[in-house]
Amino acid sequence: MYRPLIHYGIHFGLPLVIALLFFKKQWKKATLIMLLGIIIDVDHLLATPVFAPNRCSINFHPLHTYYALAVYLVLLIPNKTRLIGLGLVIHIIADITDCYLMSH
Repeated sequence: MYRPLIHYGIHFGLPLVIALLFFKKQWKKATLIMLLGIIIDVDHLLATPVFAPNRCSINFHPLHTYYALAVYLVLLIPNKTRLIGLGLVIHIIADITDCYLMSH
């Protein structure tokens, strides 16, 4: 019961909190850009089945690998890509958390 709340809470709540704390003047825009990090779930379409509730996404789907995470971390450096990078890193944090909760 708590696993989906935590997982989706990170996916949708953390971008809002970060936007409100660090991007106050444009918090709506910042939140929306970070929420677009969910787009990397398009790689789930390559899996069979597309959705498996007890499958860990990390290192299973191509956009959820540690190699991809390295690219997402680099996106944090330039100002122009920082919000995109934050959204992608938050997405990976949410999925890593979900994998951890699955195993405990």
